[in-house]
Amino acid sequence: MILLLAVAIGLAAGLVRAWIGKRSYQAPELNSVWLVVLAVLPQLLAFHIASTIKLIPDAVASIILICSQIMLMVFVLANQDQSGFELLGLGLGLNFLVIVINGGWMPISPETVQKILPNATHNAWTVGERLGSTKDIILPIVEIKLEWLSDRFLLPAFFPWRVAYSIGDIFIAFGAFWMLWVQGKPLNRD
Repeated sequence: MILLLAVAIGLAAGLVRAWIGKRSYQAPELNSVWLVVLAVLPQLLAFHIASTIKLIPDAVASIILICSQIMLMVFVLANQDQSGFELLGLGLGLNFLVIVINGGWMPISPETVQKILPNATHNAWTVGERLGSTKDIILPIVEIKLEWLSDRFLLPAFFPWRVAYSIGDIFIAFGAFWMLWVQGKPLNRD
């Protein structure tokens, strides 16, 4: 969710910046975009499409998450000369690290789950298990390795969505914003 907000705001800001500079917005020229598609499609099947989530065992979904993270990092390396990709890469690397050392899932604490699901019944989720069909595994804070990299931050209360995100997600969002914002820069007048 935070990434979608960053993309929408970055694109809008880049368009406004281009309009103020009296030029057309230049979409970034990215290499190996097919890697993003290849990384995102399995995640959609494993985490977002209700009819396919049930068909994919948790062990396979965990492998899908790790493999898609690797493909996204290769995409970042293929575009490392682009603005914002340093931040994207840092964020992906932090998320990959915390996911791998916590058994292939993004850890989230019970306290954070209670904040994003305040009206859920007591048996709606279980410590030690995956949170619904998400990429998160619910672990007590003392059991989370590198807890400060886990999904622990929340969007402000005025947002209609209650989601948790990580420091890595923040870097990814800033990187995406910056990549789109830079595309609206004025032309050099030599």
